[in-house]
Amino acid sequence: MPRPPLPVRDGLNPTRLVLPHDAASVARWGTALAYLLDRFPHDAARLREKVAAGEVVTGRGAAVDQATAYEPRGLLYLYRDPPADEPRVPALDELVVLHRDESLLVVDKPHLVATMPRGRWVTQTVLVHLRRTLDLPELALAHRLDRPTAGVLVLTVRASARGAYQGLFQERRVRKVYEAVAPLPPDGVTLPTTVRSRIVKRRGVAPAQEEPGKPNAESRVELVARDEARGLGLYRLEPHTGKTHQLRLHLASLGIPILNDPFWPVLLPDGQEDPARPLQLLARSLRFDDPLTGQPREFVSRRRLAQWPR
Repeated sequence: MPRPPLPVRDGLNPTRLVLPHDAASVARWGTALAYLLDRFPHDAARLREKVAAGEVVTGRGAAVDQATAYEPRGLLYLYRDPPADEPRVPALDELVVLHRDESLLVVDKPHLVATMPRGRWVTQTVLVHLRRTLDLPELALAHRLDRPTAGVLVLTVRASARGAYQGLFQERRVRKVYEAVAPLPPDGVTLPTTVRSRIVKRRGVAPAQEEPGKPNAESRVELVARDEARGLGLYRLEPHTGKTHQLRLHLASLGIPILNDPFWPVLLPDGQEDPARPLQLLARSLRFDDPLTGQPREFVSRRRLAQWPR
């Protein structure tokens, strides 16, 4: 992906838009501004202001004006205004730095905190919060954690180091260990086991889904402690791939959905999560050989799952 011609501003990346290139689109819009106004009609007045101020640029960095021609497959960059009604996320105050050096920042993420801007969460996210509070405009995620999941999260401090560390995760050279609290396994489920399935995340559908086909997701599931009185178990999970919702979906498929999961076994309406009863899933540790120094690295969460206080 090309480097944006606009820098990070107040912790936020510019939005990148790819202009449609089909014949109907080319005939429909004669200018870049006409495209913007048609795509975002509710922001029309603000978009005109941004164009007049030179705050919308092409992929080549040229300021867009009222006469800038529509360019099929062209790129536009602009800063979108954060939502005025974005709720504050108090859990961001509980974000703990586990490690920091010239290349890496490793934090212990609380439950119910989004890692990056998406949907209704923009400024109240780990990435934007840390860019602002630590004055690190080049800070980027090396990988992601679901918003409901707590634990170890790795970010890169310098743009020049980003590719090396992101490559570790993309190439599956990081050993990840998670912990979860869930019901004891039903009859017929033997643990430890390795779950393999095909997981697909479709746009507009909140939970990922399993479907027939060649497996693209693999998780090892182990029961490490039992609480017979409550009918609960503490599970050690090792994902060998990194599909969206993978661990949550794999445990649910075994008949042991993670405690307080808003997706499984029943999909709750958006926004009805109880902060006092977060998803009982924790990214406990990450281990890898540093791609820049060759030294082994391991980072361990200091958090604990509330439903397994021991």
